[in-house]
Amino acid sequence: MTTFRRRVAEWRFPFLRRAALWVPQWFAKVAVLDAPLEAAMAFPPLQQPSFLLASLKADCVNKPFAQRCQDLVKVIEDFPAKELHTIFPWLVESIFGSLDGILVGWNLRCLQGRVNPVEYSIAMEFLDPGGPMMKLVYKLQAEDYKFDFPVSYLPGPVKASIQERVLPDSPLYHNKVQFPPTGGLGLNLALNPFEYYIFFFALSLITQKPLPVSLHIRTSDCAYFILVDRYLSWFLPTEGSVPPPLSSSPGGASASPAPRTPAMSFASYGLHHTSLLKRHISHQTSVNADPASHEIWRSETLLQVFVEMWLHHYSLELYQKMQSPHAKESFTPTEEHVLVVRLLLKHLHAFANSLKPEQASPSAHSHATSPLEEFKRTAVPRFVQQKLYLFLQHCFGHWPLDASFRAVLEMWLSYLQPWRYAPEKQAQSSDSQPRCVSEKWAPFVQENLLMYTKLFVAFLNRALRTDLVSPKNALMVFRVAKVFAQPNLAEMIQKGEQLFLEPELGIPHRQHRIFTAPTLTGSFLSPWPPVVTDASFKVKSHVYSLEGQDCKYTPMFGPEVRTLVLRLAQLITQAKQTAKSISDQCVESPAGSSFLSWLGFSPMDTNCSYPANDLDEMGQDSVRKTDEYLEKALEYLRQIFRLSEAQLTQLTLALGTTQDENGKKQLPDCIVGEDGLILTPLGRYQIINGLRRFEIEYQGDSELQPIRSYEITCLVRALFRLSSAINHRFAGQMVALCSRNDFLGSFCRYHLTEPVLANRHLLSPVGRRQVAGQARGPRLSLRFLGSYRTLLSLLLAFFVAYLFHVGPLLCTLLLILGYVLYAMAMTVLTERGKLHQL
Repeated sequence: MTTFRRRVAEWRFPFLRRAALWVPQWFAKVAVLDAPLEAAMAFPPLQQPSFLLASLKADCVNKPFAQRCQDLVKVIEDFPAKELHTIFPWLVESIFGSLDGILVGWNLRCLQGRVNPVEYSIAMEFLDPGGPMMKLVYKLQAEDYKFDFPVSYLPGPVKASIQERVLPDSPLYHNKVQFPPTGGLGLNLALNPFEYYIFFFALSLITQKPLPVSLHIRTSDCAYFILVDRYLSWFLPTEGSVPPPLSSSPGGASASPAPRTPAMSFASYGLHHTSLLKRHISHQTSVNADPASHEIWRSETLLQVFVEMWLHHYSLELYQKMQSPHAKESFTPTEEHVLVVRLLLKHLHAFANSLKPEQASPSAHSHATSPLEEFKRTAVPRFVQQKLYLFLQHCFGHWPLDASFRAVLEMWLSYLQPWRYAPEKQAQSSDSQPRCVSEKWAPFVQENLLMYTKLFVAFLNRALRTDLVSPKNALMVFRVAKVFAQPNLAEMIQKGEQLFLEPELGIPHRQHRIFTAPTLTGSFLSPWPPVVTDASFKVKSHVYSLEGQDCKYTPMFGPEVRTLVLRLAQLITQAKQTAKSISDQCVESPAGSSFLSWLGFSPMDTNCSYPANDLDEMGQDSVRKTDEYLEKALEYLRQIFRLSEAQLTQLTLALGTTQDENGKKQLPDCIVGEDGLILTPLGRYQIINGLRRFEIEYQGDSELQPIRSYEITCLVRALFRLSSAINHRFAGQMVALCSRNDFLGSFCRYHLTEPVLANRHLLSPVGRRQVAGQARGPRLSLRFLGSYRTLLSLLLAFFVAYLFHVGPLLCTLLLILGYVLYAMAMTVLTERGKLHQL
């Protein structure tokens, strides 16, 4: 059967059949002649040209996708590893795209089954963990081939460390850094085939250009997202063991990679830190590790690559620098990136929770356990925790204040709730009350204290700056409050804070401890240290390893955070009132008011009361959702922080949240300064979120005010030039007419003058000083002829006249006569009004 396949392959690639006759003989002669020379060379000879690679590249242009994949399957099955290793780098790049993002490859991030079912099924079958591509990886793995990966495309902290000749703490990079030869460009990593494939797969999420917003692609339906899930389920199984590598030949097996690092014990499980004594790259050592580690080397590699490529974009030093407002962002994650990381975290929780109770207990540390069981127990605290914490800190501090933050929020909440992914899930109670968090999760809460407390404070600061009237923002506040309000969770967090704040001086045997974070080196099967039974010491080690020895911790249940919670509660109350006001305003306005306002037949609110938000688009149902989310969030906050109703009522009244019947006429919160009113931070928040506003009127020259949406731009400008010319030409005559004391003078003053600016309502003393003394003489204004309302009224008048057989000239005379009579009546009323005021 194999001979038949080879013949088919040679028939499909005819020039390969011819080349096979003379190329091996030619290379054999060259090899005999150059054998002494090769032995003396420091570097391997240049790679021989691959006719197979040239043929496959040509097929990319000439053959459809399905046919190319069929050919690749035959090539992988029939050709030896010696031929396949030359096409492997090209094939990986053609699938996942180039590292510089120019080539998109198969574009797995946009490939969906419902849009392209044929291409989707073929790609998923080819890239499946048990598919042809992985068979190629194992086939090359058995021959111990190495492939160069440029260091310049690694995450920022790793790249900077290697370029400074400092070996990164992660064992993933140990014994892989290759110095460039004389005249060479850049540093490279020497990766085995499995590592090379997973590196490209993971980085394709980062290096490729973000998806256009116009595509409206659902990330969870894309081939890339589903492949991540399949790889996690295959290599990090929650049941059973990792499937063995696919054999490329009968009875064959793929070789495991050589051990990367010496086995070194951990001081305590946790995270790496910035050591004072850096390990130089030239000191990469290699010793034999436990042979049992070969059982999980693929699982270990997959997890490390995913964590390094997706999370390790911020170091502790970089994070501290990013606290400066002038710092520039080095890496900005996308919403798609965050969704994939959330998938990783959810699976890691399920993977770690699949340990049997006797294996997960502390007493099991000293007993012999399988490599996979040890891996489940140690993977998250050793490799994920710190990188995820810095990643989340950056997202909380730099993500835009919009609804897309929901992806980051759900990723964070997924990590905080490992009990959701435990096999022994408790059934929901009949009264829909949230289930109590078991005390068995107290160690996890304590060892991830900052994930709960500091990030909760960061979320509070974000919530105080967002528009809580928006249903999407209200939902985020509700989600966080609901998670933290789970029974017994707040108590466990408070207990963790008490352990951290426990004074050291009162415990003599702990006075000289140094809280250092463990180094992150060695295999997962490195000897496990004795169990640290001192809970206070473990919590402090966790905090200091993530924030440094000189960190300033703000307790979540302390007075500072309680003040923030009270502010949030006040703003929730305000947002509820504002949503109700908007709802009432929408109900009162008639359905066709916007069209009539555009035409000028109904009053227009040129100083719109509230900024646009989701409520304008979703209507009454959105108002109901907002009110429901905020009401429940307020109740959950009361439960978490034990707030009383009297406290909230008193603070609400002190803040002045009671509004008049219209709900919009109170001024924003201000203080009186030398130049007038000055907004407070609360006042700025009220204006931004539409809670209150100033009654702003146009105070300038009415002829120079901005052209409105109900006016014709070119016509307004032409009429302004015409009226300016008339005013300049007849200014003296207009002044003389308006100075008369008879009816003609009153008639001219009604048309040619406007109200004195000094008599208008001015809110700012600065504006009053600037306009004081300004007086404009009589002038003609023709701007009213540039509005759609006036033109439409004239058009309707001529149309009605036409129906009654009235000619245009006679209609014009009638309109002029009617306006003169109207103007005379208004002149009389205006003069009587002035006499009444006197």
